[in-house]
Amino acid sequence: MSTAPEPNSAVWRKSTYSNGDGGSCVEVADWAPDLVPVRDSKITDGPVLVFGATGWMAFVTGVKSRAF
Repeated sequence: MSTAPEPNSAVWRKSTYSNGDGGSCVEVADWAPDLVPVRDSKITDGPVLVFGATGWMAFVTGVKSRAF
């Protein structure tokens, strides 16, 4: 049995790289210890991907350093 909260109870925040023109944006939330839910900001009732915090931080670091 999982003790993590439901993703719909999360407080979502949009990427700081998001602009107001309706482009591709992601939202993340502080949700459960060691888990980071991610969703498409244009489809808020759509699927949610949940990543481990360590993997998510590695991804964010790679994006910031333009490794991808």
